[in-house]
Amino acid sequence: MSENKITSDLLRGHTDTIILRLLSEADRYGYEIVKLIAERSDGEYELKEATMYSSLRRLEAEGDVEWYWGDESQGGRRKYFRVTETGRETYRRNKNNWGYAKRVLENLL
Repeated sequence: MSENKITSDLLRGHTDTIILRLLSEADRYGYEIVKLIAERSDGEYELKEATMYSSLRRLEAEGDVEWYWGDESQGGRRKYFRVTETGRETYRRNKNNWGYAKRVLENLL
């Protein structure tokens, strides 16, 4: 673990975009999303399940994701989330906004 710490405040505005990115790769269930974020950040960032589910509810209300029940052959029945076409557009827009903000911040910092 590095000396630097990514605070939840720093990433709060990007949680939806991170989740949309993961769902653009494949349909996923909740714990899988949390686990992938921890893995892909090399353990530097841990998304709390409550935050993730709040984000998923918001994304669903905005039409960016939808859910379905997975089949029971892999153990318990899991709720899977998938990105919609609207969600793909939201992801592209948010990623472009991130790139712009990153350039501005690099100039300022």
